[in-house]
Amino acid sequence: MIIPTQMFFTKGLGVHKESLQSFEYALREAGIEKFNIVPVSSIFPPKCRLIPRKEGLKILRPGQIVHCVMAKNSTKEPNRVITASIGLALPTDEKTYGYISEHHSFGESARKAGDYSEDLAASMLASTFGIKFDVDEAWNEKKQVFKMSGKIVKTRNTTKSAKGDPKGNWTTVIAAAVFISEHIG
Repeated sequence: MIIPTQMFFTKGLGVHKESLQSFEYALREAGIEKFNIVPVSSIFPPKCRLIPRKEGLKILRPGQIVHCVMAKNSTKEPNRVITASIGLALPTDEKTYGYISEHHSFGESARKAGDYSEDLAASMLASTFGIKFDVDEAWNEKKQVFKMSGKIVKTRNTTKSAKGDPKGNWTTVIAAAVFISEHIG
């Protein structure tokens, strides 16, 4: 059994005449190009710790299989705005799992996409627990947290936005939640 014990956020941008190379450059800027990335769905494990990117990258080794939730967007259209965002919703009880969302959009600012990915993660977490949830009613602006059926939920995001290369080269943005796992059993 593999259970992630730590997670970090990262993001990157790449531009190149080839789509795959553009993606590779985005991975490089994010610092995760040297790993074998396996996409996973959206659960933040109980007791998992959120750590800084720099700390997480020191733990991982080149060639290692690394699980992550990734949002990716690309364009070859000059000046077209692209965005990739990862949202995280964490309940205050660390023994309970959280939720991660991925969002990719066109023509949307990084702030708007980031807010949306956080709202989406909070909504998914609420539905998992069977809680009726209205983003606008649940948000506490002053405390910057969601109130969810008596539970306070903290959210955050990592988002990368860019305009398509003016020369028509491929432009790729990525945002990722990268897991560091402990092998059990």
